Amino acid sequence: MKALLQAWNRISLVKRIVAGMAAGIVLALWMPEAAGIALLGFLFVSALKAVAPVLVLLLVMAAISNHRKGQRTNMGKIVALYGVSTFLAGLTGVVASFLFPVTLSLVEVEQQLTPPDGIAGVLKTLLFNVVDNPVHALMNANYIGILTWAIVLGVALRNASDHTKNTIGHLSDAVSQVVKWVIALAPFGIMGLVFESITANGLASLLEYGKLLLVLIGSMLFTALVVNPLIVYANIRRNPYPLVLSCLKESGMTAFFTRSSAANIPVNMRLCGKMGLNPDTYSVSIPLGATINMAGAAVTISVLTLATVHTLGIEVDFGTAVLLSVLAAVSAVGASGVAGGSLLLIPLACSLFGIPNEIAIQVVGVGFIIGVLQDSFETAINSSSDVVFTATAEYTALRKEGKELTMHG
Repeated sequence: MKALLQAWNRISLVKRIVAGMAAGIVLALWMPEAAGIALLGFLFVSALKAVAPVLVLLLVMAAISNHRKGQRTNMGKIVALYGVSTFLAGLTGVVASFLFPVTLSLVEVEQQLTPPDGIAGVLKTLLFNVVDNPVHALMNANYIGILTWAIVLGVALRNASDHTKNTIGHLSDAVSQVVKWVIALAPFGIMGLVFESITANGLASLLEYGKLLLVLIGSMLFTALVVNPLIVYANIRRNPYPLVLSCLKESGMTAFFTRSSAANIPVNMRLCGKMGLNPDTYSVSIPLGATINMAGAAVTISVLTLATVHTLGIEVDFGTAVLLSVLAAVSAVGASGVAGGSLLLIPLACSLFGIPNEIAIQVVGVGFIIGVLQDSFETAINSSSDVVFTATAEYTALRKEGKELTMHG
């Protein structure tokens, strides 16, 4: 048994996850009544979500408390890259919606949904998350609040004794080890998630919205495979695809099935460490990216809003549509602070065109219907690009210093 376990661990994690995906598909087709298999997926996602808040708190505290003046972190560059990518993703969704206009068969939505009252409502939610009680923030995985407290405590501890800093570092290392144990179970978790997705959702119900899904997914893939690589190339002046494809393979794959940027934080942390990036940087940029780097959400908001506009026959000039890209980018940043994420920000974007909430909320219902694929692609692009732009900022700094650039792809 020990030899078998060692042989299993020698196989790369990606290959093991692919094997788990294949097993999930076979089991779903062979024995769909075996509902217990899906439990493995729920347990895996729950374990990641449980450990991620503690990991973020301790890693950020340790990184900031041990930070010395003069150390490079590249955080300003990373935040700028997040912002540019999110705006261009929203613009991509706008252009795609003009090239391939979609109309909807609006349906009533049963969920009790309360969209924000406007951009002020989104910002208000974000501000209240910033000053959230730290225990409440940890319990509810409010990463904006967790990041705030981690940064504040980290700064306060910069003058602490070395013994205190070492203790925090050891706690951070211990939680990181727990994360490695959880990620090692990813093949079984992915198997359960694939099984549950096939047996519970199916694809037949999505055929009516096929064109909408094609525009949505096509825009997201264009962002991931064309827009983001162009941003990377403009900064590092090297072929960006080894980096981009590596991140999509190792981060995007797990994010696609977990459908949670928060659950994918430990996966991204591990990938950054594997790539040899600066832990002082990625321990902050990865959880920050999980809250503000929302290219996929910007695409969702733009495409579904313009689908509503086309359905109602509203004439829109391109200038107003570009303004929608800006609104989608700003709203997407606040998506993590709003219950329902990007879908509940659609009524906010629809208000730009004078569309009443009674109609916009039906579009949210359409979003929930196609959510099994929309949310999976959205999360995969959001989360994998956190690593892409963290690495891009570090490689750019090395290039400007004239140092040899070794990309891990």
